[in-house]
Amino acid sequence: MSHLHEPNPELLARVRRIAGQVASVEKALTSGASCTTVLHRVAAVRGAINGLLDEVVADHLREHVAHPGLSDEARAAGATELLAVIRRYSK
Repeated sequence: MSHLHEPNPELLARVRRIAGQVASVEKALTSGASCTTVLHRVAAVRGAINGLLDEVVADHLREHVAHPGLSDEARAAGATELLAVIRRYSK
């Protein structure tokens, strides 16, 4: 199941911002920034990733589990996929 049925500029912009944040962590590490600076940047990346995950999970629920036009098989497949992600994330 594809997540993006149509272009989603907001979601893609969020991913690009996260990529920029990860690049700033790399820059902090290579430039000898303080531990505090690195920790703050890593925490910001983690928060951004968690926000992205929340949004993608919510979209998946709406489109692949709770959408009114889905068959029982499609609904079960969407739920199974979501459970696998949740289990993986919670480890």
